[in-house]
Amino acid sequence: MSTTRQPSPGDLGPEPDAEQASASGGTNRTLALESASGVVPLARDFTRQALYDWGWLPASTADGRAAAEDVLLVVSELVTNACLHAEGPERLRVSTASKVLRLEVTDRGAGQPAPRTPHRAGRPGGHGMFIVQRLCLDWGVHRMTDRPGKTVWAELAAPA
Repeated sequence: MSTTRQPSPGDLGPEPDAEQASASGGTNRTLALESASGVVPLARDFTRQALYDWGWLPASTADGRAAAEDVLLVVSELVTNACLHAEGPERLRVSTASKVLRLEVTDRGAGQPAPRTPHRAGRPGGHGMFIVQRLCLDWGVHRMTDRPGKTVWAELAAPA
């Protein structure tokens, strides 16, 4: 099954927050994940729908399809990382502006995500943040100041 399939109506779980236009002409959507089950596929489906709505999908070129697949893979890795290492994700935010797509996963964890070094491709597990680092233009962590937790963010280039 292709990860860029058009989802069926009602296949996306909770409705996204109202789409908002930013000052730079971009849009964003937020999905609450705190009490949801099956959060990784839910996050992928939510992001896939945003890519359709914003014209990334259906992609007319191999590069466009690859860019969409990269976004979905990074969403999977960020949400999985929050599930495994940070008491679960609270929210996913997907936004786009100026040829960049930004993903943000907020959680309650205190840990610091980082690619394992040295990276050993032949060993199982531990590849999530290495994948994020390799596929993204940039990524980082924003710590909460008013409560425990953080937002891990990643930015990817829009297809050419």
